[in-house]
Amino acid sequence: MSIGVCYFPEHWPRERWATDVEQMAEAGIEYVRMGEFSWSRLEPRPGELDFEWLETAVDLVHEHGMEAVLCTPTATPPKWLVDEHPDILQEEPDGDARHFGSRRHYCFNSESYREQTDRIITVLAEHFADHPAVVGWQTDNEYGCHDTIRCYCDDCATAFRTWLREKYGGIDELNESWGTTFWSQHHTDFEEIDPPRHTVTDHHPGRLLDYHRFANESVVSYNRSQADRLREANDDWFVTHNFMFDFGQLDPYDVGDDLDFAAWDSYPTGFPQVAGDDPADADELRVGNPDQIGFNHDRYRCAAPGNFWVMEQQPGSINWPPETTQPAEGAMRLWAHHAVAHGADVVSYFRWRRCLEGQEQYHAGLRKRDGTADRGYHDATTAAAELADLDRGSVSAPVALVLDYESLWALNEQAMSPDFDYWSHLHTYYHALRGRGVQVDILPTDADFEDYDAVLAPSLHLVGDEVVSTFRRYVESGGHLLFTIRSGEKDPHNKLHATRPPGPLADLAGVRVDQHESVPADSSDARLSYRGERYGYRTWAEWIDADDAKMVGQYATGICEGRTAITVREAEPGSVAYVGIWPDDDLADALVSDVLTRANVTHASDPLPDRVRVAHRGDLTWVFNYGSEPIDVDVGDADVRLGEETVPGYDLLVIEGTPTDVAVER
Repeated sequence: MSIGVCYFPEHWPRERWATDVEQMAEAGIEYVRMGEFSWSRLEPRPGELDFEWLETAVDLVHEHGMEAVLCTPTATPPKWLVDEHPDILQEEPDGDARHFGSRRHYCFNSESYREQTDRIITVLAEHFADHPAVVGWQTDNEYGCHDTIRCYCDDCATAFRTWLREKYGGIDELNESWGTTFWSQHHTDFEEIDPPRHTVTDHHPGRLLDYHRFANESVVSYNRSQADRLREANDDWFVTHNFMFDFGQLDPYDVGDDLDFAAWDSYPTGFPQVAGDDPADADELRVGNPDQIGFNHDRYRCAAPGNFWVMEQQPGSINWPPETTQPAEGAMRLWAHHAVAHGADVVSYFRWRRCLEGQEQYHAGLRKRDGTADRGYHDATTAAAELADLDRGSVSAPVALVLDYESLWALNEQAMSPDFDYWSHLHTYYHALRGRGVQVDILPTDADFEDYDAVLAPSLHLVGDEVVSTFRRYVESGGHLLFTIRSGEKDPHNKLHATRPPGPLADLAGVRVDQHESVPADSSDARLSYRGERYGYRTWAEWIDADDAKMVGQYATGICEGRTAITVREAEPGSVAYVGIWPDDDLADALVSDVLTRANVTHASDPLPDRVRVAHRGDLTWVFNYGSEPIDVDVGDADVRLGEETVPGYDLLVIEGTPTDVAVER
């Protein structure tokens, strides 16, 4: 469990480098990440390579007993390359090019750019192949940042047609699969098919879904090529990539097949832009939402074979959200421990020093612009010392939460409600699981679920035979499964199944959906009874015919009063629940608690306070207080490894024991 930092030596005078690196070593930093946006410095003119400056920096890292993680510089092609090969530029749906002047302006399907990518990576990797300090590489930087997964240029059009030919074989098969009789969208040849460029209204759902798949696979292919070049130079290096928070256009599980482990960039105060009089809102602005952070830790831990890294950890205030609040005192230490508790092997802060130039001048570093220590530096040094004394173990989760990117893409295109958001729906159930102190793995539909006591699959929208077989085997082997709204509505081509939802999952769930409706955000009529208690729901509601399942939840108000809303089908030794509404937090907790009980998963008898979370790794359990007020924790006979049983605001406690040894006083 190590601490790292991101460093840009090219931003600073050469005479400062030795001081910076020496201070990194003094702070307990073990990994230094460099080179991600440096193509114009590595190759200032075509074919004129200058690696000396980077090698000097890597040498300094080695002299001070640290290790270097280098980055392929492909996120920022230099101006001379754009001028020589203007075809590398991405295009918007309306045909406008994304010009030089920022980053991520290249197209994944540009043959010119792929050739240039292979060239620069090959020479760079060969140059550093035998350097003792270099232990691994990050490919590119944040694939898809600034909405750059999907390009609509002519190169993409050609590649998309090839992709469709390989997928369908013949144009008649494509027409049948998409359903192109609608609005006279029939095709007679693959050459007729363009990317879904700017048009009058929405494009055909089948066309959109396949384009999203194609764009995703274009990135996977591009990343694979980079990984191959690096491993050819030195197969002892690790290869990773830094993904992003709740990013939906790219499936990291697909990219992860070519990585040794996944990494992600954690900026906890960048997303919860909340406002109001609730003290919890103020807490969230200062330290973020623990379940938003934890969700991404768990997702990327499962996205590739090895334990994940946080490649960029927020070091202080940041430049890009609408509100740039200062994090709470101790927040940067809290975040490091949170990542490690969820399975991170390294937490690397972004960046070492605040930059004096460019678009990120208002982004803090561990040290200020003049080189003096900033708030994050003190947190990072403290975390480094503490984590060095804590034993490394593994995370074991009894519950899986299913994340299906193709369902996400399809639902985004036809949300049918301004409030329907796939991420938010997943977070509803993740919040409930974590609220009961349960460890969670977040997995795709093709994962092996055999070892999980319970599996929750919210809004599994696109369902084909393989998915049905996977979950039927799981339930028949004794697993406990939960489906929710909008599951099984469509086939893998984004067409409605001929049978009522949940389509091919109907027999497994023992239900069929009669009707559905979206629920206005301000509705006061959305109430139901679940196991004798009253709860609220929102956004989406389905009227269920319980063919072979027991009704456990019933609408209590409105046009649907008396109809079935929630069911459970006992399939000894397993079970299948179907939830036909989007539950409020109290109902989500009740639903999750019941699934955990049926599956014999140990969990807290009462939900944890919203700002308090526990995480278990190896022999250690962390208790995190994301609130500003202190909490009292009873750890019984467990040994305290770090902290006190009265945990101050924005602080933590570590014990040698399991979450069952912990009782948080409410």
